[in-house]
Amino acid sequence: MQMTTKVKEILSWYEGECPGVKANLARLLMQGRLAGTGKLVILPVDQGYEHGPARSFAKNPAAYDPHYLYQLAIDAGLSGYAAPLGMLEQGADSYAGQLPTILKVNSANSLADGTPDQAVHGGVEDALRLGCVGIGFTIYPGSDACYDMMEELRELTIEAKAHGLAVVTWSYPRGGQVTKQGETALDIVAYAAHMAALMGSNIIKVKPPTDHLDLAAAAKVYESEDIDRSTLAARIKHVMQASFAGKRLVVFSGGEAKDTEGLLNEIRQIRDGGGSGSIIGRNSFQRPKADAMALLDDVIKIYLGES
Repeated sequence: MQMTTKVKEILSWYEGECPGVKANLARLLMQGRLAGTGKLVILPVDQGYEHGPARSFAKNPAAYDPHYLYQLAIDAGLSGYAAPLGMLEQGADSYAGQLPTILKVNSANSLADGTPDQAVHGGVEDALRLGCVGIGFTIYPGSDACYDMMEELRELTIEAKAHGLAVVTWSYPRGGQVTKQGETALDIVAYAAHMAALMGSNIIKVKPPTDHLDLAAAAKVYESEDIDRSTLAARIKHVMQASFAGKRLVVFSGGEAKDTEGLLNEIRQIRDGGGSGSIIGRNSFQRPKADAMALLDDVIKIYLGES
């Protein structure tokens, strides 16, 4: 498929990247039903590590099998699939070349307590061996461990880009001066996206922001400058603005499982605000496959402007 003008424009935003990184970004942007549109819908399946297998897969036991997840992403016409090492390995040969993959190289787990942090359990060599387009890494801005996490990301970013791999950053603020409600506050989410962009991330994953403002110093600016936060679309627009005036790909998480219409309304607002797309895990793979396919079909139609 010939690369579209829109994808060429997006690649032009990444001025400091080598051809390998741009080629892998193009692989994502030219895959599936959204190919060439500049929009992405990615399937992430790292929840088993984060929340445990039963909490993640018991609602739809077929999803215990990594092959099911590869096939779901392919059959739904998604842009890519992100998962930890073992899950990608169990399918990497069977599905080689059929779907762009992202190796999620760090994770937390629900058995640990204390400072929010994640263990690094995969690396650039693993991603290259498995034919991935990039690596994924989570940072927790605000956590007592955030500086260590950012330094880990920096080292992995240097290595990944030197080998032509893209870097996808999950930027999820928590701890420190961030309240629980503030984890999805507009000022905090925009700050998290901006930090990920500053660190050289090619694709940024954040949560859809609420209209709450968490930091008093930031709230004064939002109010004095009359920054619109009245709708989710307006808030998405601001997060994109914080991501180099929209010159970074920013995808928004689906979050905890929710009803279909609630999720689709959220997707419409992300589209209307200029977001780059969605990264939808539990809301898809926890449903029976027919239901998941119908949901993802609706999501793609929204980004295509058909719904």
